[in-house]
Amino acid sequence: MVLKESDSELARGDTAPDFELRGTDGDDYSPDKFADNDALLVVFTCNHCPYAQAKFDHLNELSDEFDDAAIVGINPNANAEYPDDSYENMVELVADGTIDYDAYLYDETQNVAREYGAVCTPDPFLFRRDGDDWQLAYHGRLDDALDPDSEPTEFYVEEAIESILAGEEVDHPDRPSRGCSIKWREE
Repeated sequence: MVLKESDSELARGDTAPDFELRGTDGDDYSPDKFADNDALLVVFTCNHCPYAQAKFDHLNELSDEFDDAAIVGINPNANAEYPDDSYENMVELVADGTIDYDAYLYDETQNVAREYGAVCTPDPFLFRRDGDDWQLAYHGRLDDALDPDSEPTEFYVEEAIESILAGEEVDHPDRPSRGCSIKWREE
């Protein structure tokens, strides 16, 4: 397993790159589909990575807890060498309740992950709604647990969502994401 720290080129205040991706329900999703929310958490994640798996429950809880925040998983590991990350397996994880986010999307071309600068799973990007745009408010780890077996004591993204929903700036710093590297296909 390779650990990689994210070095996204997106900076706070940047507009979310647009996308249109198929969800596990067969519908297509773009950031605009979540426009009735005040916050949008886009997490590049996958089915097989132990770092990503360790955050499934926490992301499900965030989805349940915040009515005005959309929690969206995007799986960029569209790579035949990693069959556990297939679209079909994504559908199964949603069907059995393992993943219960607002949407779980498949980045089949891997272009969305590249546009966001995602490099690992999980790699969270939190946006606030500003008029018709989504602007980056926080990019970094979900919490302070640096490995899958650690129990977190600080919940960075949860606090950042609370700040956005209260109309406040996110005052803690971005923290490099940690997890398994995205399984890029050879070009």
